[in-house]
Amino acid sequence: MIGDGNGWSAAPRGAKVWGRFGAAGLFLVAQRPTGGDEPEVLLQHRAPWTASGGTWALPGGARDSHETPVDAALREAVEETAVDPAAVEVLDTQVTAGPFAADPERPELCGDWSYTCVLALTVGGDRLLVTHNDEALELAWVPLSQLETRNLLPAFAAAVPVLRERVLGLLR
Repeated sequence: MIGDGNGWSAAPRGAKVWGRFGAAGLFLVAQRPTGGDEPEVLLQHRAPWTASGGTWALPGGARDSHETPVDAALREAVEETAVDPAAVEVLDTQVTAGPFAADPERPELCGDWSYTCVLALTVGGDRLLVTHNDEALELAWVPLSQLETRNLLPAFAAAVPVLRERVLGLLR
């Protein structure tokens, strides 16, 4: 059902995470960006009212019950960046958090949550034109080697080294 993924799930140490059926984000790489000499990744500067607002992360969000991680990441990227899914070539996926079990002390929260990064290239290798919605302050194409220069969402920051190596391996 459309929108049924909106809601909280249990996370370790009493925390909670967004997405009743997990969440996914699009790690979209422009392999040959205009004026650049290394691959760039599309990042979203999260609006202050969002979870971890003010940080930088991937376009993404909650999965609905009928969606695969790829479906959810592409849908969220369209909503949040107006990216054309026909201009995206999905390469692989990488679970970067979870799965987190249900918490019997908090039965109102869902369990079995995980976050999946969908690794993808822009078709043709160039940056795509993007426009942010109200969930972001701005969007930016950031060189792969410079992701950590941004104030990253903590869970994304922890995943960046693995994601960078996976993408570089896929590009070889």
